[in-house]
Order: sequence, then C-alpha cells, then structure tokens
Amino acid sequence: MNRKQFLLFLYSTPNIVGSALGIFGLLLFFSGVIQDFWFFITVGLYLTGLFVTPRNPHYELSLHQQLSMNELRQELESLVQTVQKRLPEDIYAKVLSIKESILSILPQIADINSADHNIHVIRQTVLDYLPEALQNYLNLPPAFANYHPLKNSKTARQLLGEQLDLLDRQMKEIVEDIHRDDAQKLVVHGRFLEDKFRDADLLFGLNQRQPVAVNAS
Repeated sequence: MNRKQFLLFLYSTPNIVGSALGIFGLLLFFSGVIQDFWFFITVGLYLTGLFVTPRNPHYELSLHQQLSMNELRQELESLVQTVQKRLPEDIYAKVLSIKESILSILPQIADINSADHNIHVIRQTVLDYLPEALQNYLNLPPAFANYHPLKNSKTARQLLGEQLDLLDRQMKEIVEDIHRDDAQKLVVHGRFLEDKFRDADLLFGLNQRQPVAVNAS
C-alpha cells in the first residue's frame, strides 16, 4: 500500500466508523465497564465498524464521445442529476451554472460535432472536462476531500471549486462569443439585403420608365 492509498484508507468512512467504535471500547475500559478481554473487545468493535460500514461508492461519469444534440443535452442533464445529492451546495451551484450556459447556447449550434473551436470546447466540457473533474472528487472519501490539503494547502473540494469556476467562466465567454458572432452575421446579412433590394429597386425603376416620343419631321 503506497502513501496515497494509505491516506485514502485513513480518511475512508469505514475506517472512521471503526476508529470511533474502537475509541468507544477504550472509553468503556477506562470507565471500568469492561475489564477482561478489553483489548479483544476494542479490536472487535473497530473491525465491526471497518467491515460493516459501506464503502465509498465509485463513480464512472465519462460520457459517450459521439452524440447528437439531443443526446448531449440528455447526458448533461443525467450527469447533473447523478451528482446532485453527493455535492456540497456551493459546488453543485457551480455545476448548475455551467449546465445552464451550455443548454442556453445549444439551440444556436447547427452541428455539435463541428471542428469550430468554441463548439469543440463545449462538447469536451460535457463529455470530458466536467465529468472527469466531478468523478475525481466524488471517488475520494468525503473526509479526505474536505479536509486533507493537497496542492498549495488547498483541499480537493477547494481545487474542484476552482476548476468549476474556470469552466463556468469559459462557458460564459463562449456563449457571448457565439451571440456576438450571430449578431454580426445578422448585421452583415441586413446590409446584404439592403444592397440587394436597392439594386432591385433601381432596376425596377429603370424598366418602368416611359419611352420618349419622337416627332417625325
């Protein structure tokens, strides 16, 4: 067992419950409730908590890589529902914000499998970036995720929050870019129509001119 596995075991729910029962056994001994076989009773209580307490569930949140627009929307909704009860409220709120940004822009996208950079980032966020970040967090024991410092003295929960903030900002920027691009296309199309009909009106006006009468001498 390497250091990482050992730390995950220490922070696991079965070990915490077992340790609590073991401490309870020691309290019974020091208070005089039990005397004979106190050591075996304490060890037995620890092992009972260790083996009876359910293990932390393991999550596999990766999604299919080739999806239609409707399938992508359904997978995103399903992902959010799956993690809802397992995430702290502040973390779940960030996930919802990312989801809302993506769902708001999907109707504007003609082809979700397009090579366009913005569309690629949206697709990968749904299929890869978001599920992987959540999966890595949820597969940690809750005590470890919330209290054990990892990088720059930040816990897994804090690091996940930063990653979700980054994804949230990126999605909002992409939504603005796509709307801005659509607005510019609308302006350009309006100018095209103005030029088109201006030329048509000019031609129509010329065709409607009356012929000039010429008097024969």
